[in-house]
Amino acid sequence: MKQILVATDFSPSAANAMEYAMSLAVLLKLEVCAIHAIHPTEGINNSTYNAIFIEDYYRNKREALKDWASVYTAKEEFKHVKVNTLCDVGFLKNVITKYIDNNPVELLAMGITGATGLAGIVGSNASMMVTKVKFPTLIIPLESRFPDIPAITLATDYETKLSSSDVMALNEMVKAFHSKKLQVLYVEENADAKHIQRGEDHLKELLPHTELQFNNLKDSSPFNGIMEFIEKNETDILCLVKHHHNVIYRLFNRSTVNQVMNHSVKAILVLHE
Repeated sequence: MKQILVATDFSPSAANAMEYAMSLAVLLKLEVCAIHAIHPTEGINNSTYNAIFIEDYYRNKREALKDWASVYTAKEEFKHVKVNTLCDVGFLKNVITKYIDNNPVELLAMGITGATGLAGIVGSNASMMVTKVKFPTLIIPLESRFPDIPAITLATDYETKLSSSDVMALNEMVKAFHSKKLQVLYVEENADAKHIQRGEDHLKELLPHTELQFNNLKDSSPFNGIMEFIEKNETDILCLVKHHHNVIYRLFNRSTVNQVMNHSVKAILVLHE
């Protein structure tokens, strides 16, 4: 069965992401896997390597993760969600990539501290993950709560062709939320009528069962335009499509995710080509 993968460092932001992911799993009828990366040097006290000690350390970590996840499985509203846990040794990117490559993961969820700033192990790695791992990633700030019927905005320049996994993730999310419409914000600075029309027609083909409302950027700054739009339309989930050569990639190079989270308590779904 397909899964939502939740990266955790046991912080409050990771706990909030787990709560959010569990609610999403109920709607999407998915399983959840809570994953924790143990740094290669973690648990090694000094230059003396004690194999017995380190195995005990890893065992304690695995038990701690199971206990952490049990807080959510014990809740009545999540009783039908199957939850697995995995502690693996390695750098976060490698641990997550390895798991995704070998398991039916549909979405990666990561927590950050949001409007109070980016801190903690998971928070400091969120931007790194979305820039280096081409996988649908939902970034959830500490202040964000799972909405009943969320307002979703897709920001795009119509250059990027979404991957099949991203199209599926977006379609299933919109369907599960029972959202009647999806706001689409064209964020390229120089609008071309033919390019815009082709982009709109393509999205209609990808999302045939969703009412799409198309909007153009009204600010010369993509970041300011996105912020103004999501605040005016009370967006709950902002979808960004990332590609190495488009405006979204340039925004990421200027830490747009960090800026958005520092100004908003909304969640961001990062999609890829």
